[in-house]
Amino acid sequence: MQRRGDQVDQPQRYTFARAVLPARIKSFPLFRIAALWEAFKVALASLRQNKLRTSLTLMGIVVGVTAVIAVVTIIKGLDKTVAQTFSSQGSTVFTISKNPQIIKSREEFVKFNRRKDVTYDDADAITRLCTSCWRVGIAANAVETVKYADQKAENVRVRGVQPTTMFDIDGVTIDAGRIWTEGEGGSGREICVVGPDILKNLFNGASPDRAIGQEIKIAGRPYQIIGVLEPLGSILGFSRDNVVYIPYSTYQKIYGARRSLIVFIQVPAAEQLEAAEDQVRTVMHNRRGRTPDNPDDEGFALETQDVFLNLYGAATSNIYIVTIGVAAVSLVVGGIVVMNIMLVSVTERTKEIGIRKAIGARRKDILTQFLIEAVTVTAIGGAIGVGTGFGLAYVISALIGFPLLISVASAVLGVGVSSVVGIVSGLWPAWRAAKLDPIEALRAE
Repeated sequence: MQRRGDQVDQPQRYTFARAVLPARIKSFPLFRIAALWEAFKVALASLRQNKLRTSLTLMGIVVGVTAVIAVVTIIKGLDKTVAQTFSSQGSTVFTISKNPQIIKSREEFVKFNRRKDVTYDDADAITRLCTSCWRVGIAANAVETVKYADQKAENVRVRGVQPTTMFDIDGVTIDAGRIWTEGEGGSGREICVVGPDILKNLFNGASPDRAIGQEIKIAGRPYQIIGVLEPLGSILGFSRDNVVYIPYSTYQKIYGARRSLIVFIQVPAAEQLEAAEDQVRTVMHNRRGRTPDNPDDEGFALETQDVFLNLYGAATSNIYIVTIGVAAVSLVVGGIVVMNIMLVSVTERTKEIGIRKAIGARRKDILTQFLIEAVTVTAIGGAIGVGTGFGLAYVISALIGFPLLISVASAVLGVGVSSVVGIVSGLWPAWRAAKLDPIEALRAE
């Protein structure tokens, strides 16, 4: 028969629940959940008692999670905006030009400038010989100052296009007025279709209808406005509405016909894009052959909008890496702070730990308690960081002017990572608390 004093010799092996409740009840899931909930409430009470220390502990976690959430949210919004912008023509359009749209070095610039210009005859040959091509158009660009009365708009993109189907290829639509007819375009009339920024800068934001019929000056020549485009908005701080469309024959009167053109080719469906590209390559090779001093050079650039998306993706992937590195450093610092605070907490609560062990708490109970405290404070920091991260992203997106794309996955990731940091940083303090000798702990002052 067991003596009463035997229970006092090894009190750490027993808790009140183990002594009183049957084994079946103790192993019941609801009992375990209740025990964890009780430990969670004790953790919250401990955090409330030390508000300043808790705030300092939270700071490192909050900063790290805020950085991750804000940047991920901003970049996702940018990704969506850029993808929509560069895919406005869809996956059915490609271009032929003298120089590629992205030149990476001076050597490339010199090499590409040795190529022959892309001419109107090249576009005409593609129109006649490419059976897979649905629409073929040409465009030439210049940058000018546009004036109306005493108002002026600088750095306006003047775009000479032919035929009028180029409006469809460019993915722009008329808000007011009309586009020119083929007869008007072919005769070189000085007429134009303007973007919304022209109304804002030259007509004090007047309605599109009021601008129809007004006369503006481009490179000193008068042009009558016959149409106004619907707004496209800005991307990466650059407005897509600061543009004036004029007929290509009119463009030639200002700038001559010696400038290289960009030929736009559109196919009915994305599945026909590759066949059309092959036919256009064949037409261009037959017309001009290889560059004499560089046989490996085709002599022209054939590109889709994917070239911009790939460049943007490469740039933002580096931003992702840098941001994750910075946030990781912040979270590591936050984890170290959590570990130090928890070690201080173990020291301050040594007598409490001894009392709990003396009345039957096991090492597992003490370990669980301190781990829950560490995870609680980091999870709270993660939740606050998610909120402040989305708030910061909202402010930045409002200032820059692109849509806010909130990701639930990034929010879950933020809280999850901060909780993992809590587990890792709380293991050592929790283990130290769990292995304290109850008698020595009770003697602590």
